[in-house]
Amino acid sequence: MKMNENVQKPAVLVLEDGTVFHGKAAGAIGTTTGEIAFNTGMTGYQEIFTDPSYYGQILVMATSHIGNYGVHPDEIESDGVKIAGLVTKKFAQKFSRPSAEGSLQSYFERDGKVAICDVDTRALIRHIRNKGAMNAIISSDELDIDVLKAKVKEVPSMEGLELSSKVTCAEAHDVGDPSSNYKVAVLDLGSKKNIVRCLVERGAFCRVFPMSTSLEEMEAWGPDGYMISNGPGDPGVMSDTIDLVKRIIQTGRPVFGICLGHQIIALSQGLTTKKMFNGHRGINHPIKNLITGKGEITSQNHGFVVDMDSAKANSDVEITHIHLNDDTLAGIRLTNAPVFSVQYHPESSPGPHDSRYLFDDFITNMAKVAQTETI
Repeated sequence: MKMNENVQKPAVLVLEDGTVFHGKAAGAIGTTTGEIAFNTGMTGYQEIFTDPSYYGQILVMATSHIGNYGVHPDEIESDGVKIAGLVTKKFAQKFSRPSAEGSLQSYFERDGKVAICDVDTRALIRHIRNKGAMNAIISSDELDIDVLKAKVKEVPSMEGLELSSKVTCAEAHDVGDPSSNYKVAVLDLGSKKNIVRCLVERGAFCRVFPMSTSLEEMEAWGPDGYMISNGPGDPGVMSDTIDLVKRIIQTGRPVFGICLGHQIIALSQGLTTKKMFNGHRGINHPIKNLITGKGEITSQNHGFVVDMDSAKANSDVEITHIHLNDDTLAGIRLTNAPVFSVQYHPESSPGPHDSRYLFDDFITNMAKVAQTETI
């Protein structure tokens, strides 16, 4: 495979605080902006790059070699690359996997995604870890540092941004076998494909609805339960979605929320959320299940979190999971409704399968409610 000439071009990364990193261009030639974040996962880069929760973010990969096994059609979580841009140490132009459909370079060129490589990512991640989340700009067609510093100041903060409307599906669509035992309405706030796959594997027929769908339209389909999906942006500004989820819970049907869905469920019950100094992004985050006492290694990707004190103050909310690195809230369930949610990815694509039992719990909740209704 011929080395793409783009990687020979110079590129520059400028952070909001004025810090500058020089490197070489990868992906499409151009300029991109977003909030910079880092992921510590050592595998699964294609699933990470196509996760809609990363929309609007420039992603730094802690693993040195990215792109070495190419891209594969079975390893996507959405219809394309959703990160705003990529920063990496080594961006592989050649790939070793025979079943790959192409290179990461061609994948990024197809979707117009700008990347920079040959960057000291250890130094960059240490800087972000110490200074906190901030905006950044990557450019391979404008190398004037002063110009880039001025442009990055114009980038809006992630705090206060509603982004789910940018990545939700355009129209409702079905996944699975219509003759399945259970029907699940998936409210798509930026859902990963593997969430739906995990439901279908457990005997559910799913209809994925755009986030603007009315409760009446979803109820007319006759769902046995609701999945509130993951997604990008600040949950605190999604007032219409918060109200919709509150009404969904009031139907009495089982509800399961993941990441942004977890945050929206919490907000619908009067809890609060806050932006983190640095988010949790990786595939080895330790969680403790407070109900079973067991530990779980989990896949995570979030920059906002539900406030622990607001959860403790609500008698209708039980805290079910905590993050063992920083004691942040990682899961809740309602004591007065068949509703639970977690601040991590039990569908774990990529990542370990420790938390797949949560999908089984959701199916069990639907079975219990269905049995009650037939009595």
